[in-house]
Amino acid sequence: MAKLELEAVAFRYEDMAMSFTLAVEAGECLAIIGPSGGGKTTLLNLIAGFEKPLSGRVSIDGRNLAGLAPAERPITMLFQEHNLFAHLDAAANVGLGIDPGLRLTASDRERVGLALAQVGLAEFEKRLPSQLSGGQRQRVALARSLVRRRPLLLLDEPVAALGPAQRRDMLALVNRLRVAEGLTTLFVSHQPDDAWQAATRTAFVHDGRILRIDETRRLFADRSLPELNDYLGSARPRDDN
Repeated sequence: MAKLELEAVAFRYEDMAMSFTLAVEAGECLAIIGPSGGGKTTLLNLIAGFEKPLSGRVSIDGRNLAGLAPAERPITMLFQEHNLFAHLDAAANVGLGIDPGLRLTASDRERVGLALAQVGLAEFEKRLPSQLSGGQRQRVALARSLVRRRPLLLLDEPVAALGPAQRRDMLALVNRLRVAEGLTTLFVSHQPDDAWQAATRTAFVHDGRILRIDETRRLFADRSLPELNDYLGSARPRDDN
């Protein structure tokens, strides 16, 4: 498990000045919600190293990540576009997470098979992406993330292309794997229900700032923040239990 901390991490995108301060406990699942263009994906990119902050500090377990390339960070990022290679079968696409050249040992191939089994695709190793459903392709991408064995998992709208039932199943799978593998997980979503279902806490990002972060149900029950009220409108989740 890994504890993530951002201390006054500053960035500028066009004319928007952003600044993020955040602490995510080891093993936690944090949802990041907010309006389009507010900085949610930029926040993940700063953590992953795809964007360079103007100032501030990103650290994992107290280790400053400044100067480390994305591949050198103990982080895996899963994008909305799962980036599977159309000419490679499911097993090979997962194997890329171990070695981009697919020079895999017998032990590596065993890891690939185990990862596919963990996401419910044990019998799909030889299928091409075109032979898989959208949810299955996203599960292959998640399996590829698992074999990388990085303690911090970043998910940028991982279920955006899925229907309601598939969304619930995929988020439940992510949480089961988070617990089983000891992963610290952050995921971006435009759907408040995703955060309600899966996240320990939720951060509301607006105009390049985290305006509120709290236990998920408390955050959605809070009526004091106008920006959050405007964002949620009638989509505010409700606990029916």
